[in-house]
Amino acid sequence: MVLKEEFAACSKSKRSLSHRLCETETNMLAIVSKYQEELNLAVAYEHKVADEYARVYAKKEARGRVIDSLHQEATIWMDQFALTLNESQELPRLLAKAKAMVDTYSAPEEIHRLLSYCQHMIDLMAHIIRNR
Repeated sequence: MVLKEEFAACSKSKRSLSHRLCETETNMLAIVSKYQEELNLAVAYEHKVADEYARVYAKKEARGRVIDSLHQEATIWMDQFALTLNESQELPRLLAKAKAMVDTYSAPEEIHRLLSYCQHMIDLMAHIIRNR
């Protein structure tokens, strides 16, 4: 009789433990699922940040290439201008000729301003070339 009661108690305890084990397993699966979702979100965010960094870096590199290209172009133009200015004095001569014509024929004020601007640009480029 005692064995029967102990067997029943054992069976009841076994069922209780089995039920609690099932609940624990369900809870553990829920926790694992929750952390898996958080991990997926973190990985997605990491990819987003990496993509953004790559995009910004590519944009910076492209901007650098454009700046280098513009610098090379400006150097070529300055060299060409230096050759023209230093070797032939053609631009200053043409400008002096244009000024003489404007003074001879009463030209509009806009022409005088244009020639003054041209003289300013020639002087500026000559200054830049001398000081580079």
